[in-house]
Amino acid sequence: MKILSLNTGRVHPLLVEGQSHVSGIRKSPREGRVAVAPLGLEGDEQADLSVHGGLSKAVYAYPQEHYAFWQTVRAQARVAGWNEPLAPGALGENLTLQGLTEKDVWVGDVLRFADCDLAVSEPRQPCFKFNAVMGFNQAAKLMSQSGWCGFYLAVLKPGSLQAGEDFALVPGPREVNIAELFRAKMRRA
Repeated sequence: MKILSLNTGRVHPLLVEGQSHVSGIRKSPREGRVAVAPLGLEGDEQADLSVHGGLSKAVYAYPQEHYAFWQTVRAQARVAGWNEPLAPGALGENLTLQGLTEKDVWVGDVLRFADCDLAVSEPRQPCFKFNAVMGFNQAAKLMSQSGWCGFYLAVLKPGSLQAGEDFALVPGPREVNIAELFRAKMRRA
């Protein structure tokens, strides 16, 4: 398991169905080591702290394994740039991971890096801004249906991270996994 890309972004205007909203969903890859503090990665911002960010949602991780699906559905929807590969961070994630998907991770599990520990806290719930960055209005619905939501992480041990870094998964209490919790939350939404 490893970090393929470490991504951050600043809050910028985002046009959604003709209206301007502020958002930090657009992330770009970073080079070198990046500091990780209790509220997230150095240089990263969130616009709406009621749904993103904070201590329990300081870092957002997304499996690279799902990128091919999003590339395909964008091509079918013929969104602008559909024929170009999605860049890491395109789904708003801070960590583009390889080797760990929602079905394999549980609330309370710890991702142990050389200089940092991050605890799995909850699944991401898609919003209208996700539709805007993906380029079509069914993106949030497809995330809900597929369960390929990624997951939020709380910072247990601050430190630093870098793309290419391997990590270990330290099992938590194993009471509910991210895929199950996401399905339960989507049924209630």
